[in-house]
Amino acid sequence: MEVGIIFKIGAVGILVSVLSLVLKHSGREDQAFLTSLAGLVLVLFWVLPYIYDLFETVKKLFAL
Repeated sequence: MEVGIIFKIGAVGILVSVLSLVLKHSGREDQAFLTSLAGLVLVLFWVLPYIYDLFETVKKLFAL
């Protein structure tokens, strides 16, 4: 697993939390929720190949 992906996830987390706080304080809770949801989906798309590789490795490990 690359170290760069961890920094990307951290940057997205910080950016989403700041945007969410700004939107909540301006009275736009629905847009704050959508911003958080978009950040989560983005990170899941980045992490999904690593999860797939993990399951494939475990499957090969226990294959007879």
